[in-house]
Amino acid sequence: MAALSRQEFFRQLSRGCVLPTAEQGFEQVWQLLLICLGCRVFWRLGLPQWVKHLSTVTGGFYCLYHFFQLQMVWVVLLSLMCYVVLFLCRHSRYKGVFLSVTILIYLLMGEMHMVDTVSWHKMRGAQMIVAMKAISLGFDLDQGSVGAMPSPAEFMGYIYFVGTVIFGPWISFNTYLLAVESKKMSFAWFTKVSLSMVKSLVCLVVSTCVAPYLFPYFIPVYGDKLLKR
Repeated sequence: MAALSRQEFFRQLSRGCVLPTAEQGFEQVWQLLLICLGCRVFWRLGLPQWVKHLSTVTGGFYCLYHFFQLQMVWVVLLSLMCYVVLFLCRHSRYKGVFLSVTILIYLLMGEMHMVDTVSWHKMRGAQMIVAMKAISLGFDLDQGSVGAMPSPAEFMGYIYFVGTVIFGPWISFNTYLLAVESKKMSFAWFTKVSLSMVKSLVCLVVSTCVAPYLFPYFIPVYGDKLLKR
């Protein structure tokens, strides 16, 4: 088979990988973006804090169901278990340690096929986000960064915060409370969000379509045959 010219290679790469990857990535997140925007507008209405937290939980539940369907129950079970442990240890100075041990046992049980492997691997990212949030909150309470034990609505709102519940990133409890306060939206804010979205899609495309072709040139794992070609 004749080798492709550079122009043909880039044309096939864009049609066969770049465009489909960007399209599928946007299809995965557009509903998430709309729910985030809806929550942001809802928080600007001056409603009571507990109503804002419940709206966050509702949006997070919808996102979990959209991505994981009924398998989301394992993420919910982990979050409930974390709050129970946190409540039982509320007078202890080692909340973070107790939460860490509990979550580690839970995740190990899941890895040892408490859940079928395909479903568990699909939810692994969301599970880790819940684990990081709960553990960080436990240590923040131990160190006094968070002054008081969160209410169930505050805790679940933090865990199921729609902006981070699926893909992350991890945020602290205090950062979540600032997000719920919802600063005034502006054109600069909208521009920053749009730019972040474009950067995310570019990173997705590079990691999926470009990096597999570049890495062998810098790190020839399979020898230098590719370099000689």
